[in-house]
Amino acid sequence: MQTTIYYSDSDSYVVKQVDMKGRRERKSRSSVILSILEEYFEHEKRIGEILIDLGAISHTDLAKGLELQKSKFTKKLLGDILLEEELVEQEALERAVIIQGRQSEG
Repeated sequence: MQTTIYYSDSDSYVVKQVDMKGRRERKSRSSVILSILEEYFEHEKRIGEILIDLGAISHTDLAKGLELQKSKFTKKLLGDILLEEELVEQEALERAVIIQGRQSEG
C-alpha cells in the first residue's frame, strides 16, 4: 500500500524531527510516521485489545482467553494462554507485544 502525505514549509520542523528519529532508529521516514501513528492509536490498550485491532483474534477469542486466565491459568499472561489455546498466531502475538512495549517506553 502506498500513501502520499503532503506537507508545507510550516511543517518542516516536524519533518526534521521525524527524519532525525529515523536516522537514530535506522528507519525510513514512512516507517517512523507509521510507528508514531500506531503508538497514538494503541495508547493505553491492553494486549487483547491490540490483538483485536490487528485482526489477530476475535472478541470471542479474547473472552475465552480472559475466562481461562481467570479460572484456570491465574498466573499466566493472556498472550501465552491465547497462544497455547491456538487462538492467536505467534507472529501476531509478537507484533502486539512490540506495540505494547512501545507504549511502556514512552
